[in-house]
Amino acid sequence: MAKEYETVIGLEVHVELATKTKIFCGCSTEFGGAPNTHTCPVCTGMPGSLPVLNKQVVEYAIAVGLATNCSITQYCKFDRKNYFYPDNPQNYQISQLYLPICKNGSVEIETAEGKKQVRIHEIHMEEDAGKLIHDEWEDCSLVDYNRSGVPLIEIVSEPDMRSAEEVIAYLEKLRLIIQYLGASDCKLQEGSMRADVNLSVREKGAKEFGTRTEMKNLNSFKAIARAIEGERIRQIDLLEEGKQVIQETRRWDDNKEYSYAMRSKEDAQDYRYFPDPDLVPIQISDEWLAKIRDNQPEFRTEKMKRYKEEYEIPDYDIDIITNSKHLADLFEATVAICKQPKKVSNWLMVETMRLLKEQDMEPEDIRFSPENLAKLILLTDSKAINSTVAKEVFEVMFDKDMDPEAYVEEKGLKTVNDEGALRKTVEEVVAANPQSVEDYHNGKQKAIGFLVGQTMKAMQGKADPAMVNKLLKELLED
Repeated sequence: MAKEYETVIGLEVHVELATKTKIFCGCSTEFGGAPNTHTCPVCTGMPGSLPVLNKQVVEYAIAVGLATNCSITQYCKFDRKNYFYPDNPQNYQISQLYLPICKNGSVEIETAEGKKQVRIHEIHMEEDAGKLIHDEWEDCSLVDYNRSGVPLIEIVSEPDMRSAEEVIAYLEKLRLIIQYLGASDCKLQEGSMRADVNLSVREKGAKEFGTRTEMKNLNSFKAIARAIEGERIRQIDLLEEGKQVIQETRRWDDNKEYSYAMRSKEDAQDYRYFPDPDLVPIQISDEWLAKIRDNQPEFRTEKMKRYKEEYEIPDYDIDIITNSKHLADLFEATVAICKQPKKVSNWLMVETMRLLKEQDMEPEDIRFSPENLAKLILLTDSKAINSTVAKEVFEVMFDKDMDPEAYVEEKGLKTVNDEGALRKTVEEVVAANPQSVEDYHNGKQKAIGFLVGQTMKAMQGKADPAMVNKLLKELLED
């Protein structure tokens, strides 16, 4: 009988915090920028330079810890993790080993199997390393220290996940919590959220864990899911052949859908950790902790409950809108201006979602302002423009966030409400289409649709379809 295997997964998630400056110096943390332009003697590891801790980093770390049910270490400090690598300018990284700022937390995830708690072992603060760029043409490696010293938190889970589905649910939950806090934008493609996957397999029912491997280079949820499935199959195949799984770090190549060994972890590297002598311990007072706790935002679960009571929009809409902090903020700000929750929801759920999908964008990439969306809704409500023109205006607004009122005026898109001019056009259309008129009189209701279409065409789409319908019926039934 074939053996059944269970997958055991733990994650190390690195999140770049949304501070304006780095963790130990005043250099910019902005993504991009010419290589080595966001640097100074501190973040390039110059002898004699001294680090100064950015208070906002501590506040973000505490906020994430509180939101993930961790206990906060009110006396904590930084340690030096010593290793030699070209992107690590001091030849050590400042991190936290002995007294991490947050410990023993958990988040609840929902999967097809139901709800489950994933425990968090710890969250610690540390600095990011620089970035190596491999130039194959010149056969050399160049180093960019712009990212060196960017503040990170590392969220280390317990090995509680059993499938790719659980891993993605956990990551999505973490991402939402952190985005709602404003602690990071969590853009995987820009590296502001990165996950290393520790995975092992064991026979179902076994108590002992199998030998684990660690996978790096995972920059999308799809890549993470594929890497988990690929590594799970690779390990099971090895065990079925009577071979051993080697404890090692592997790099996932998403194009080839294959992972290959980077370095062995048979002998744990000795990082010679010791307390950083240049940084004093952090004392987190009860008052400071209480202040951060009081400033925690309304998270998704509470928001969903409030939307149901306050806005009376469908559960499906609530689910989609609250799944993005940016979308929820946009929704609430627009409703505050135009007082039309259902119409705001419709624009976000239908046209916005369609354009996001077509342009392969995330809700966080939406550029138009709540003011302009509210103006568009009010223009349509007052029948200043019809729904066809509104969609056309929205597409331009989605790309350029222009003022819809000014755009409608400039392009002459206002609905023609002059009944005299409209009646004249309707009469011309009726006179030019005797066959459709006859079809209508013979009971073919569809014929009126054709005549409405011809009138709208003649009016360049700038008529109120309801008024066109009314005038046509009056004329045809005379």
